[in-house]
Amino acid sequence: MKKSLSALCVLACFAQPAMAATLNLGAAGFTQAQFKAFSEDMGSALSYKGVTPAAPLGVTGFDLGVEVTSTQLQNSALFTKAGGNASTTSLIVPKLHIAKGLPMGFDIAGFYSAIPTTGISLYGAELRYAILDGGIAEPAVGIRGSFSKLSGVNAWSLDTKAVDVSISKGFAMLTPYAGVGSVWTNSSTTGTGLASESFRQNKIFAGANLNLGLANIAVEYDKTGAAPSYSAKLGFRF
Repeated sequence: MKKSLSALCVLACFAQPAMAATLNLGAAGFTQAQFKAFSEDMGSALSYKGVTPAAPLGVTGFDLGVEVTSTQLQNSALFTKAGGNASTTSLIVPKLHIAKGLPMGFDIAGFYSAIPTTGISLYGAELRYAILDGGIAEPAVGIRGSFSKLSGVNAWSLDTKAVDVSISKGFAMLTPYAGVGSVWTNSSTTGTGLASESFRQNKIFAGANLNLGLANIAVEYDKTGAAPSYSAKLGFRF
């Protein structure tokens, strides 16, 4: 576990060397409209990304991986205003992600992230149920509930909740998948005079999982609200 967390930190440092300031919304001087636009970007970037097919893992199944998500910020100037680096147009979020299969078609999963130099710590979890397990002739269909929660940034709190449905179909080692859903974001500040922002954003996503025995590679495209995200996960799935 410690080795995996260290790998995440090293990966993040290489992925976003330009970010050199800790976010501080107390000093950002946002208007209400700017705070909402900033929160929409952050809700898209920090909401839960499954990066997995709809098929259940099974009672003995595990999925453990190091994951990176890059989200194209639609209001990068506001990220700079909040204390981020002016050259940052995409927010890179490294994660340690783990999932475990449960009985009766259920899976449970979670992640942890610490984004270097921003002050952001982030964690999230999901519970997924396979409506259809999938097989040779039929796809798998799953429904998922998830959440994520941020901490570590001065004068700012943010959490997201999401529901989505996905479909996948395996072809030998490759399993493409796609889904749709909704994400609800709550974002608030203290000591700024700004009202809290709560809103819903539509979500679409598609990806593919390549299983090479114990080694596993997964990639996913996600668009939550107006912001596109690209995720990649490398690990073990069995």
